[in-house]
Amino acid sequence: MTKKQPKPALSVIMPALNEEENIGLAIKNSLAAFDRFSIPGEIVAINDGSTDHTQKIMESWRKKDRRVRIVRHASPMGVGASFWDGVDHARGWSVVMLPGDNENDPAEIFRYHDLLNSVDIVIPFVFNKQVRSLFRNGLSFVYRFIINTTFLVYFNYTNGTVIYRKAALDGLEFRSSGFFFQTDILIRLVKRGYLFAEVPYRLDLRKDGVSKAVTFPSFLQVCRGYLKLVKDIHFDSRTKGYTYSGDSVTHQRRNTVEN
Repeated sequence: MTKKQPKPALSVIMPALNEEENIGLAIKNSLAAFDRFSIPGEIVAINDGSTDHTQKIMESWRKKDRRVRIVRHASPMGVGASFWDGVDHARGWSVVMLPGDNENDPAEIFRYHDLLNSVDIVIPFVFNKQVRSLFRNGLSFVYRFIINTTFLVYFNYTNGTVIYRKAALDGLEFRSSGFFFQTDILIRLVKRGYLFAEVPYRLDLRKDGVSKAVTFPSFLQVCRGYLKLVKDIHFDSRTKGYTYSGDSVTHQRRNTVEN
């Protein structure tokens, strides 16, 4: 008799576009982190239209470990669309995105998974910023200043490996599909009152390939996403008033206080 797999507690959404040099190790490290922290988990690997051997490597890992599942896009759809596709396929009650470039150590965020017993969102911020260039850190500072000032929040970082209770994501009416998607989600959820915690996170130096995050097309996506979010948060009355998901910690804790 085949042993039944436990239902995942955490679904790792792992988008990859032409990451044949990194995707195998990214999957391996995530599986090892599941075991290290005794988290029943799964990897939803998203092949976002790769033209190299990314799909073949994903397939080899799926054969090795039943916790690996694959979603394949015929052509590139972008990181935001890949994330939401992963959310729709996720079987876990919590989700996190770990890019297939292997820049992020899954153990750095998995160690905080138990915090979801107290909050609905766990937001990491990078404390070893020296692994990134002065230019990249400068862009991050300006970006963070604009976001915090515009939306009256104080995030240390918004584009990291955030862990969400999936129930909170399921309640969002709008889904950003570009590079701005992570910030868009955080602002919408936090402005609605969802409870969150910020935690320190160590970032690894990218070993192979070039990041696709700092390009002109991604910059345009961020600008469009920012303007859409400004409109929705500050000028759209439909965003005012919200009923929390019944499966959220925020809902449970607010009901406890009110009762």
